[in-house]
Amino acid sequence: MGDLLKGRVALVTGAGRGIGRAHAHALAAEGARIVVNDPGVEADGSGSARAPADDVVAEIAAQSGEAVANYESVADFEGARRMVQMAVDNFGRLDILVNNAGIFQYHLIHETPKESWDMMMGVHLDGMFNTCRHAAPIMMGQGHGRIINTTSSQWRNPEARAAYGAAKGGVVSLTWNLAFELRNHGITANAIAPMASTRTAGDTTYRSYLERAELTRKKPPDEQVEGRAAPEYASPLVVYLASDEASHVNGLVFRAGSGKIGLYSHPVVVSSIHRDWRKDGPWTVDELRDILPGTLLAGETKAPFIP
Repeated sequence: MGDLLKGRVALVTGAGRGIGRAHAHALAAEGARIVVNDPGVEADGSGSARAPADDVVAEIAAQSGEAVANYESVADFEGARRMVQMAVDNFGRLDILVNNAGIFQYHLIHETPKESWDMMMGVHLDGMFNTCRHAAPIMMGQGHGRIINTTSSQWRNPEARAAYGAAKGGVVSLTWNLAFELRNHGITANAIAPMASTRTAGDTTYRSYLERAELTRKKPPDEQVEGRAAPEYASPLVVYLASDEASHVNGLVFRAGSGKIGLYSHPVVVSSIHRDWRKDGPWTVDELRDILPGTLLAGETKAPFIP
């Protein structure tokens, strides 16, 4: 057992299996006391079970760590309040919030059921808001907190996952806002896009959608699911971001896993045209037709990932 996080308390959502489980173990190994949240649902969000959370609590205890199980859904606003309160009730504080809970459903946009869209947003984006909404006042009162949110490469690299990609894009935007709002309270907010071999690694559903829609494209070798390492390879970065050594790291989005640590850039305006709007008024459509092809639209006219 290390002591990098000794005295700290962490809530890890979706911690019963996969990446969340690895995070919970890594944080506990450095001395943090853990609320292991997991409702035990299947990958698509169906079902429920207590065993995943209970098993992780038992595993942490076997390593001389401290943990309690929570079975609430992050999509439930009051459930999120209760899991945050569980940290305070059991351990007296909450220092680290790792928003990892997630589900996966694959649909092309013209075939996406409204219920699927709502479920994906409810877990990934609403769920993150719910936990942060309840955790932020506690962390502000302490003058200390670390929020680490789970996004995905899908926020900038979609493949027949419109709801998932949109939700994860929302996670990035909300992370930036949290970093801005909470920076004067000793609280940092960062995000990671983990890549790991998890229980969805063998699911070829989305690839079949792409093939049927004639949207198949090759991905870079380091993004191939079959070449990814276990979830434990993404967790050291989470531990670092949760520590006091990362008190200056705020509002960043990382790629982590399989031996790779990457840092995404914040969106910036890469080129522009300008006129004195007070003197010349708005651009006209005819003016844009004349000027855009030779300026902003010269060369590349679509996103880099679109072949």
